[in-house]
Amino acid sequence: MRCVVDAFLELRERAATCTRCELSATRTQVVFGTGHTGSSLVVVGEAPGEQEDVRGEPFVGRSGTLLRRVLSEETGVDPDDCCIVNVVKCRPPGNRDPRPAEVAACRPWLDEQFEVVDPSVVLTVGNFASRLLLNTREGITQLRGRSYPWRSAHLVPTLHPAAVLRGGAAAMERFRSDVRLAGSLLPGAAA
Repeated sequence: MRCVVDAFLELRERAATCTRCELSATRTQVVFGTGHTGSSLVVVGEAPGEQEDVRGEPFVGRSGTLLRRVLSEETGVDPDDCCIVNVVKCRPPGNRDPRPAEVAACRPWLDEQFEVVDPSVVLTVGNFASRLLLNTREGITQLRGRSYPWRSAHLVPTLHPAAVLRGGAAAMERFRSDVRLAGSLLPGAAA
């Protein structure tokens, strides 16, 4: 475990001074990721928003509160024992979608995070992360509801918590169902 923690901290330190793309000029700080580096579960979002840029942590605010609550309720896993990251580590101005060059510049950081953590299950939230990791143009409503083999893990796409907050009871049930599926695929989960 110590080697994993050291490797993750070293990776975080290197990323903190990244200038691979233009986002480095407008960020407050690199939002590298939080949580348990030896986790079986990694949650992947799109990019930091304004609050995340200020606090230096992914998924803070209403979306993060919802994500953490549902993770705990539907998987039985403490969200602090998960690894939560974004595809892009710096906030795009005005919360716009990351540009292809920004994603390409940041992708090595994400790949290295996966190498260090080596999760059993990856939960992608929203279109952006799901499409990128599955290398597809299909939308989240078609992708969600099942798991996909991905590297040596299961990848479970789901709705972004921000969309769930806007989408009402039906969106919440789909979100919960997907998170429950991700939990059922974790090592030691009840069959």
